[in-house]
Amino acid sequence: MELPFAEPYRIKMVESIRCSTREEREQWIKEAGYNLFNLRSDQVFIDLLTDSGTGAMSDKQWSEMMLGDESYAGASSYYKLKAAIKDLLGFDHFLPTHQGRAAENVLFSVLVKEGNVVPGNSHFDTTKGHIEFRKAEAIDCTIDEAFDTTIDHPFKGNLDLGKLEDVLKKYPREQVPLIIVTITCNSSGGQPVSLANIKGVRQLADKYNVPVIFDSARFAENAYFIKTREAGQQDRSIREIVAEMFSYADGMTMSSKKDAIVNIGGFIALRDPELFRQASVFNIMFEGFLTYGGLAGRDLNAIAQGLYEGTEFDYLKSRINQVAMLGRKMTDFGVPVQMPYGGHAIFVNANEVLSHIPKEQFRAQTLAVELYIEAGVRGVEIGAIMADRDPVTRENRYPELELLRLAIPRRTYTNDHMNYVAVAMGNVYERRLQIKTGFAIEEEAPILRHFTVKLSRIWE
Repeated sequence: MELPFAEPYRIKMVESIRCSTREEREQWIKEAGYNLFNLRSDQVFIDLLTDSGTGAMSDKQWSEMMLGDESYAGASSYYKLKAAIKDLLGFDHFLPTHQGRAAENVLFSVLVKEGNVVPGNSHFDTTKGHIEFRKAEAIDCTIDEAFDTTIDHPFKGNLDLGKLEDVLKKYPREQVPLIIVTITCNSSGGQPVSLANIKGVRQLADKYNVPVIFDSARFAENAYFIKTREAGQQDRSIREIVAEMFSYADGMTMSSKKDAIVNIGGFIALRDPELFRQASVFNIMFEGFLTYGGLAGRDLNAIAQGLYEGTEFDYLKSRINQVAMLGRKMTDFGVPVQMPYGGHAIFVNANEVLSHIPKEQFRAQTLAVELYIEAGVRGVEIGAIMADRDPVTRENRYPELELLRLAIPRRTYTNDHMNYVAVAMGNVYERRLQIKTGFAIEEEAPILRHFTVKLSRIWE
């Protein structure tokens, strides 16, 4: 009998969590304005709001924390991370930042101007926010298959090269400052981009002389999918695939809180020394001196170690198998989810679950609230609230997909927790027709409204 795969780690410390009552949760979510971001963490039993900064660090990472050099300038921790980035990703120049959106802010302060267009694959919310804040436009060039949750396409994060070239043909070079490739593509369901597609983007970028920047928060998970799904890649190591992936990029932004498995941190890495010089000015203004960038030395050490751990095959197999396990259990209950299962999360198709509720009442948010009331599980809406309003007309945008994302923290929850979540979602799905109405917006910020929006329940 073949031995089953087991997690390549053992648990050394545990944290107690409490499951609240339904009555408590109904009161808490009402007081939170039906926005799950406004809940206190101790009001949540299983927290799947995000996989960003919520994972468990290893013994080696904690050891590196104790070795952190807290010198203001020139700390050895900076050089340790610089060496890891060069070794794994191949970039000579890098700037530390306190997290991924800070990296976007610094880099886009150099590259993105009013009137620009930035093509890419389903830009993440902060990416789009930084683009639109600068009065530029994010143009989604994701393949059409990504918007049909039933299609089992292995690389739904791919850019449609025809759509991309149409953008590059339509606009003059000075209006297109960069192409963004998000690996894996969060907004389309945690879906990977194939190596062949990355090469195709690079070829178009060379043809039109446009730089390629990777949004690299989950690059290692993307490499795992390339290894396990793309023809001719099975015998290569994760790190070999990673090295080739980044060989096609001119630069990258990184939220280290994902695939570097830390609680805070990010960075920019670049090839062009002149772009690095220009970005350095903004990094000093917004983040801190070039060798710490808003982070403690101990954080830089933990990121360096985490980059190596995050590119280990056994770790990635364990992590992605746990996500797939949750997906299979939900599928068994009849819950419609984005197929194939993503790298960091399961995405439930709220348009299908709550098709009887008008889209103007925010189906994915309604489903997220119902799951919390059912079981104390916190997810997040990837739908009309996150899509925000049109920057010109200020009318609500209604994306093709209304998704409830259940993002799995790394090395944090057990498979029993996944079973609990699946049963809870199954219960909500079973009573879906009893959910008669959704929500209306009471208060919202002018941009990135989903973080602080306040809602009210619409009653029949």
